[in-house]
Amino acid sequence: MHLLIPFALCDPQAGVAASPGLRLPALQTLLRTLAPLALERFGDDSLTPAHERIVAALCGVDAADGCVPGAAMELARSGQATNGQAWAWITPVHCVVGADRITLRDPQALALQEPESRALLAAMQPYFAGDAIDLQYAAPTRWLARGDVFGDLPSAALDRAIGRDISRWMPRAPSLRRLQNEMQMLLYTHPVNDARGARGALAVNSFWVSGSGRLNASASVQPPADLVVADSLRLPALAQDWVAWAQAWQQVDATHGQALLAQLRAGAKAQLTLCAPTRAARYGPARRHWLARLRQRLQPVSLHSVQQGL
Repeated sequence: MHLLIPFALCDPQAGVAASPGLRLPALQTLLRTLAPLALERFGDDSLTPAHERIVAALCGVDAADGCVPGAAMELARSGQATNGQAWAWITPVHCVVGADRITLRDPQALALQEPESRALLAAMQPYFAGDAIDLQYAAPTRWLARGDVFGDLPSAALDRAIGRDISRWMPRAPSLRRLQNEMQMLLYTHPVNDARGARGALAVNSFWVSGSGRLNASASVQPPADLVVADSLRLPALAQDWVAWAQAWQQVDATHGQALLAQLRAGAKAQLTLCAPTRAARYGPARRHWLARLRQRLQPVSLHSVQQGL
């Protein structure tokens, strides 16, 4: 079993401050038993979060920052052919425009309903088609786009962009920048937003591009069978709700953590990867000198100590 936990470690100081008081008995035992294998650090402005990089690599996808073809990978996993074409996710979003920054709100805060999403999609489709982009509905806050413009286009994952200043991460392709401007004008007077405004709901005022790229024919697409991704820390971390984050961590420890510990005690191979948005700490079985093993068992090891080592 390889347990990967996105947002197990957090960059913001509030998240660091939340970790000392956490009681995570399974994790503490795992950290004392497993050997540290690697600490990976990526740039603070990286477009792809650490957990997405690792899962893509385990699927045989070797891509530059911002070019992990998440949309094509998910399409292939569902059994549909990607035909070597370039795909991306288009997400209807609400952006807050300030004096010196543009902040992306979590798309889930829109509570966008399917009829609303489909109506907005129908209005936007002709504009995208004019730039040779085929736009299809997948879910209320996730549309599938196909077009050559996404082939070599770096795009920031939503997990990196939510709650942050996105001005430096806007799409580099001129056609997409123009489309964003056109859609802002279209959406400003759209009946869906008029109705949403009347009931106090956030307006959809832009779109976000993510998961862009082509899928390599040699990629396996499916992650290894032993990989377990525990992603319940994601939403509270993105909302910077550290009380909920700590509660979610305790639940992960009591379920997935205990399951990994049971496998380790049964003699099975166990791996653990703790991720922050731009960092990842990996642990697994390794031969170590008896003194190193003793030192690790005697020294206090906790989530907080791992966090401090980032």
